[in-house]
Amino acid sequence: MRPLSHSHGGFDGLSLAWSAKMSKPQCELHYEGSCAIDENLLDAANICENEQVHIWNINNGERFITYAIKGERGSGMISVNGSAARRASVGDLLIIASFAQVHEDQVAGHEPQLVFVNEHNQQVGLRHHVPTQAAPEHGTDEC
Repeated sequence: MRPLSHSHGGFDGLSLAWSAKMSKPQCELHYEGSCAIDENLLDAANICENEQVHIWNINNGERFITYAIKGERGSGMISVNGSAARRASVGDLLIIASFAQVHEDQVAGHEPQLVFVNEHNQQVGLRHHVPTQAAPEHGTDEC
C-alpha cells in the first residue's frame, strides 16, 4: 500500500507538513463526532488527541475533516463517529492525514510520518518520504 500523492501548500513563510496512514474503519453513527484511533497508531503518526485530521476515503471519494480521539491501545481501532460515519463504511480504505505548519527554512528538513497498516489496522510499515511518482509508459484513463 502507498499513500495518495499530496502537494505542500504555503503561506506567510510557513508550509504544511503531513502524516498519513491507511486503514479500514468501524463506524459509530450514534457516538460523539470524531475519529477514534488506536493509541499505538496515534503515537506512530505523531497525531495528538483532539488534533484535527483530514480523512480521505479511497472507496467512495469522500473527503472530510474531524478530530482524533484515543482508541484502545493495540486494538487496531479506527472508528469514524457521529455524522462523519455517513461518509465511510466498515471495510473502506482510508487515508488519515494531519498537518503542521513548518517555517519555510525548515521545510527541506521536514520528514513526514507515513504509517502503513494491514487489514487489521496493525502497523506494518513506517516511511519518512513519499517517492517521486513516475509517469506511466502509456497514457492511462484509469482513476
